[in-house]
Amino acid sequence: MSPDTHNNSRGIWLMVLSMAAFAIADTFVKLATGQMAQAHTTVLLMGGGLVIFFILAKLRRETLLSRAAFSRVMLLRYCAEICGSFGIVMALSAVPLSTVGAILQATPLVVAAGAVLVLGEKVSWRRWSAIVIGFLGVLLIIRPGTASFDANILWPVAAMFGLAGRDLTTRLTPPEMGSATLATYTMAAAVPLAVIWALLSEGQVLPQDPNLLIVAAMVGFGAVGYLLIIASVRTAEVSVVSPFRYSRLLFLLLLGVIFFGERPDVLTLLGAAIIIASGIYTMWRDRLAKQG
Repeated sequence: MSPDTHNNSRGIWLMVLSMAAFAIADTFVKLATGQMAQAHTTVLLMGGGLVIFFILAKLRRETLLSRAAFSRVMLLRYCAEICGSFGIVMALSAVPLSTVGAILQATPLVVAAGAVLVLGEKVSWRRWSAIVIGFLGVLLIIRPGTASFDANILWPVAAMFGLAGRDLTTRLTPPEMGSATLATYTMAAAVPLAVIWALLSEGQVLPQDPNLLIVAAMVGFGAVGYLLIIASVRTAEVSVVSPFRYSRLLFLLLLGVIFFGERPDVLTLLGAAIIIASGIYTMWRDRLAKQG
């Protein structure tokens, strides 16, 4: 086995493990919102993330104090990721785990469309067709205008656009800023907003008797997933490992069945399949365009 093949194989396994960790973190977030307010869940999630990523940045000897952290593009990135993170918490509190996962899988398609509209990148008609078909898959899951439509389904949609905005602005961030530093600043920006939300809605910053095991699990597995995905993209070719991001949906489907007794209907599964197929095709066309 050649070194490149070995690295790609290792990168794929790291990506799959990362998606499993993120799916478990999502499951514990949903469990947390069943026992405490969404605002309290967000305070604990963001506060725990701030501590972990700050320690990680220090261990990796990244430069935490930088003027670049307060540039316009960085502020936009913080806002986008905060919207995405808050949207995920709200979505997980009100929408089936598998449905949230299915909609979030369309994030790369939004990024691809945004790269054209915002960054001026060129996309062929084939990739545009795949993006449009992927969005049709999202509509199959949301089903606007039908009797089964639930307004809460808009929360994962909002999270999807927030995370896509984060990914788009990440392309414009200063290359000298480490990934742990980026995460630290994002958590630092999110915590005050979460605290204000908790005070306005619940009258107190933290819940009186939080389940510390659930809190530790949702923060810990989220951090593990973050570290594994970094290791994956640094080990292997991004175009090789990126399609395996969709394994997160498989884990969420399984965990939804086990912990919450979810049974996704045919339209949801069909929509998810369309989103995944469109996303993988878009990545494949992007790889061909770069090789050409």
